[in-house]
Parts: sequence; structure tokens; C-alpha cells
Amino acid sequence: MNTDMIVKIGIFVALTVLLSYIFAIHTTFIHITFGFLSTAIFGILYGPMAAGIMAAIACFIGMSLFGQGVFFPGFIISEFLVGYTYGYFLHGRDVTVKNLLLPELIVTVCIHLILNTMWLTIFYNKAVSAIFVGRLIKNIIFFPIEIALILIVYKVISKFMVQKKL
Repeated sequence: MNTDMIVKIGIFVALTVLLSYIFAIHTTFIHITFGFLSTAIFGILYGPMAAGIMAAIACFIGMSLFGQGVFFPGFIISEFLVGYTYGYFLHGRDVTVKNLLLPELIVTVCIHLILNTMWLTIFYNKAVSAIFVGRLIKNIIFFPIEIALILIVYKVISKFMVQKKL
């Protein structure tokens, strides 16, 4: 890691914390945030390991500063996996709907619906049936929205990056 990468991680951590904790809607079991945007864009630009580390740091800082309730480390693991997944499947590839479907499906099903639901059942000591249906509906609705937003934001950022290099 060089100084340039540390600065970039810091900027994206701050952006992720803002989008995940400040500009977000939080209920007990469902969170509607835009933190996935900065995590996905970072993964596209810098790869899986850097994106996983950035997302985990952002989760830790966000939960420490703005978290509701007691700290639970399972969510840091989930956020690392989200960043890693986006970086693994999107870094060095064209960002298209086709290329976004698999990583978004993995993040939605494996991490958000399965892993995070497990963390919530452990954390709140509630039955999965009490938590899962609302989370399923939210994730079905937001699956295409997240893909569209990642595409839109990446297209804008990539145009800026190309102009900046000239």
C-alpha cells in the first residue's frame, strides 16, 4: 500500500459511511442505503482485496460512530465480502448489465439475504421467519435498482476519469 491508495481508501471510506449511515433509512431489520455504490465503484476501480478492506473499515467506522445498538462484528465480515465480490467480478471488466448480474445476485442472495439475516437472528435472538420476509421483499425491489444505479454512477465517473487523463 502506498500513500496514494491510503488516501483513496480514506475518501471512499468517508463516502461509504455517509451513504450508509447518514443518508440512509434504518429500521430494525431493513436498511435502505446507498453505500453499495461507493463499495461497487471502489471494487471496479481497485480490485477485490482493496474493496473488501475499504468496505470493512467503512463498516467498522460507521458502526462505531453512528451504529444503533451494540457492536456486532458479523456485519464487518459481510461488508468485506460485498466489497470483495464486487471487486472480484467487476475489476478489469466492462461494467454492463450482463457483468453486474452475477455479483449483484451473489451479494443480494448470499450476503444480504442469507448471511446478514443470520447475523440479525443471532444479534436480536429472533426467529428467521420474523425477519426474512421483509428483507426478501426489500432485496427483490432493490436488485434492479442497485444494478441501474451502479451502471449510471460508473458511466459518469468513467467519463470524468477519461477527461481527466487527457
